[in-house]
Amino acid sequence: MEEQVSINKPDTRGVAHIFDAARYSMKGLRAAFKYEEAFRLELVAFAFMVPAGLLLGQSAVERSLLLGSLMLVLIVELVNSAIEAVVDRVGVERHKLSGRAKDIGSAAVFMTLMNVSVIWGLLLWERFVQGG
Repeated sequence: MEEQVSINKPDTRGVAHIFDAARYSMKGLRAAFKYEEAFRLELVAFAFMVPAGLLLGQSAVERSLLLGSLMLVLIVELVNSAIEAVVDRVGVERHKLSGRAKDIGSAAVFMTLMNVSVIWGLLLWERFVQGG
């Protein structure tokens, strides 16, 4: 079986591969921050909500759910931005599949935001309305 080699990245192995992967990840985070307004806004919200999540959560599981739901928004936004970049790279003409890909990526981000709303809402309800 023939081994596939990426034409865009060097073929490294072992520890060098880990360092390369980390470098590419940081490059991706910088690009998202520079070019994606939604990512920047979600990052600001993340920065404000993390301390609240640490204070609101009364156990490791609660804090994990609160913070994990916030991290998931950032992760899915990165994937959505990658999808949009690839679609834009393929062509600028309007095509129903390009629109569908972008809409589905956007829907994924929306669903993670709903996930945050449910998790945070349930915990806040329990803490402050039910008196838990």
